[in-house]
Amino acid sequence: MPKGGKKGGHKGRMRTYTSPEEIDAQMKAEKERKKNEEEEGAAVNDNQSEDKLTASGSEDSDEDGSLKKKGIEGLIEIENPNRAAQKTKKVTDIELEGPKQLSRREREEIEKQKAKERYMKMHLAGKTDQAKADLARLAIIRKQREEAARKKEEERKAKEEAQAVAAAAKGLHTLTLK
Repeated sequence: MPKGGKKGGHKGRMRTYTSPEEIDAQMKAEKERKKNEEEEGAAVNDNQSEDKLTASGSEDSDEDGSLKKKGIEGLIEIENPNRAAQKTKKVTDIELEGPKQLSRREREEIEKQKAKERYMKMHLAGKTDQAKADLARLAIIRKQREEAARKKEEERKAKEEAQAVAAAAKGLHTLTLK
């Protein structure tokens, strides 16, 4: 038997076809429904504009009633507690200065930056272990450089003295020959 099994529909169901009369009836019904929705939308818009002129305090109730439901949502009443209703916010209702709740990632990022700043302050003050190790290393290097500079100075002085002695001896030697 071939890989796909029997040819035909899923689990033995027969294919069904829509007749042209049913398609025409569905198209007409959809056109009428759209026309009715447009008329209702225009009436709702007129009512909203009148309400805005008369009373601006009851705007929220008008918006909830004018929501258009798509598909079968209008036919079936859905009571899902997990579904959050989408509410449009107005620019005037948005609080910019209010306390903003941060997400976990944002909080962790801010805490990480603050910890890094604290560490850098302590490091510059020389209170961290790494700063103490760096300062000790720098002190050793300073001592080594001072010793090298002192030794170099001593060698230069010794060389100058040797040249002076050699020059004096040469000067005496030239004087004795004359």
